[in-house]
Amino acid sequence: MKKRYLILVLIALSYISLFLGAKDITLIDIFTKDQDKLMVFMISRIPRLISILVAGMGMSIAGLIMQQISKNKFVSPTTGATIDAAQLGIVICMLFMPKASMFSKTVVAFIFSLIGTFMFMKILGKIQFKNVIFVPLVGIMFGNIIGSITDFIAYKHNLTQNVGAWMQGDFSMILKGNYEILYITIPMIIIAYIYANRFTIAGMGEDFATNLGLNYKKVVNLGLVIVALVTVCVVVTAGSIPYIGLIVPNIVSLYRGDNIKENIWHTGLFGAVFVLACDIFGRLVIYPYEITIGLTVGVMGSIIFLYLLLRRNVSAA
Repeated sequence: MKKRYLILVLIALSYISLFLGAKDITLIDIFTKDQDKLMVFMISRIPRLISILVAGMGMSIAGLIMQQISKNKFVSPTTGATIDAAQLGIVICMLFMPKASMFSKTVVAFIFSLIGTFMFMKILGKIQFKNVIFVPLVGIMFGNIIGSITDFIAYKHNLTQNVGAWMQGDFSMILKGNYEILYITIPMIIIAYIYANRFTIAGMGEDFATNLGLNYKKVVNLGLVIVALVTVCVVVTAGSIPYIGLIVPNIVSLYRGDNIKENIWHTGLFGAVFVLACDIFGRLVIYPYEITIGLTVGVMGSIIFLYLLLRRNVSAA
């Protein structure tokens, strides 16, 4: 799909998202400055749309970087323990700093997320048999270990309900004043674009990258910092949203190849369209109530993930 078509689809879905909800709002209400409806529009609808777009773009690009660095198409923040480590950081922050601000939670979660991602990459470096399916399975198992620790701490200190709220991705509670931390994702996306060619070279292996004069470890570490920070901003703001960083880069690479510099904006746009479409579906299926984005993306993402797995197996056969 060409970039201009993605932009047109994104504009159309954004318009639907802005005027979809339990409270009926139209363009006439905005132009006539109906105070009640205008307040809902400014405080709820616009922040929600911005959060969806930034989260979709950020997580998709983070997955693209992680797949390139790890040289595996099925590695992402979901299958690389990044999200699980971020959730552990949030629980630790709630335990020791119960009155911490959103920024403080983000800093603590970022530290844990970065450590968890680095540990996964270290484990990946020790694996001799790097099968395309085996590597993400190791990441899922490592993430489940971290998740078990999170659940144990939460259960022991009566934080289970709070942890459950962070586990389930949900944009319905996004309001003006509690989503701005997501803006940190925007400069991370710009840095990812600037270093896109370096990430592509790093994905060819340490020896090859070093021979070309690239500081391999510096580039890899920068990529992991971007992945961890983007993931944490999304988790702290909207909760855990699975599969985006896994399936979106794979879908884009099917029709555009593996050049990060060429694919990064397509991946971001497609990720935003995918998350926005899932959000709109979740708001329509039981209107005027809604299904959380974590559930809708989880169902759609798992179906697409299975298709990608089966497609690869058929191609290999």
